[in-house]
Amino acid sequence: MRIVTAALMALALAGSAHAATYTMDSAHTYPQFEIRHLAFSTLHGQFNHTTGTITMDRKAGLGSVQATIDVDSLDTGFAKRDEDLKSAAFFDVAKYPTMTYQSTKVIFHGKDRATVEGKLTLHGVTKPVTLHVTRIHCGINPIMKKEVCGFDAVGELKRSDFGIKTYLPVIPDQVRLIINTDAVKDE
Repeated sequence: MRIVTAALMALALAGSAHAATYTMDSAHTYPQFEIRHLAFSTLHGQFNHTTGTITMDRKAGLGSVQATIDVDSLDTGFAKRDEDLKSAAFFDVAKYPTMTYQSTKVIFHGKDRATVEGKLTLHGVTKPVTLHVTRIHCGINPIMKKEVCGFDAVGELKRSDFGIKTYLPVIPDQVRLIINTDAVKDE
């Protein structure tokens, strides 16, 4: 039994040796959100500073995602609204300066799509959030001369699940997530 266990562990380690780690490029990573503004238009916002890593071996079907988002980097294009959203009524940046995402499972669908199941910690609450990666594109960046992978993903969450309930239902509960990131392969 010990020999079988040791052999399985060796195979697992051998498989993970081919996984590459990519560091998110903060200058090219934009977690965005869309939510109805009252019942009129759609409000768009983004966070301008994100750090994290993506580990991926598409052949073996292995992967992971870890990201930390600076909530104070919120940008909706209107300073007064940003101030309101950063207040205790919404994100409460003074108390919760970051949000984090940690994958629990990655399922690849061919070479350029995936489903990422994970846990989002936002506003002091951790809940499952699934991201649907609609595009993965890897290649050599012609300027940096390094391998870079670009990822586009979408998802949804209910803000009330994270304790952000201000103006419900006038401002809807459902929030659409749009995430675009470039990640540089670690050497």
